[in-house]
Formats: sequence, C-alpha cells, structure tokens
Amino acid sequence: MKSDWTTLIGLIAAICTTCSFLPQVIKIVRSKKTTDVSLLMYAILTTGLFLWLIYGLILHDFPLIFSNSISLALSACVLLLKIRHG
Repeated sequence: MKSDWTTLIGLIAAICTTCSFLPQVIKIVRSKKTTDVSLLMYAILTTGLFLWLIYGLILHDFPLIFSNSISLALSACVLLLKIRHG
C-alpha cells in the first residue's frame, strides 16, 4: 500500500505535468494557428496518455487516473484543433 507521501508526490507531479499543456491549448484557441504543432507528436502523445489512463484504472492509482484523464483531454483538444486548423 502506498504511503500518503507517495500519493502526495504523485499528485504534485500530476498537477505540474497536466498544467504544462494549458499554455499550448490557450495559445491555439486564441490564435487558431497550429502550424508549429506536430500532428504526429500529438497523435502519439494522445495514444500514450490514453494507455496510461487505462493502466492507472487497472491499478486503481488516483494520481495516474487524475493526471492522465486531464492530460488526455488537453492533448486531444490540441490534436483536434491541429486537425481542424491544420
């Protein structure tokens, strides 16, 4: 069983990595420009985040579920905006 410190470290890491997507999403939503965003990179990243989320669900690991569900949503948003605004 995980200690409270392990969960806290996981949650802080999850918040940091998840928040790192926000500037990119905000910039794309405001500018509607995605020329410098790699479609392949976000396709692979979105797939990886989906798999991490499944992994977290299997393990019942809250920090993995929390961070990857939000990161997946943000990454998918960038991917969809890239496809839409090309």
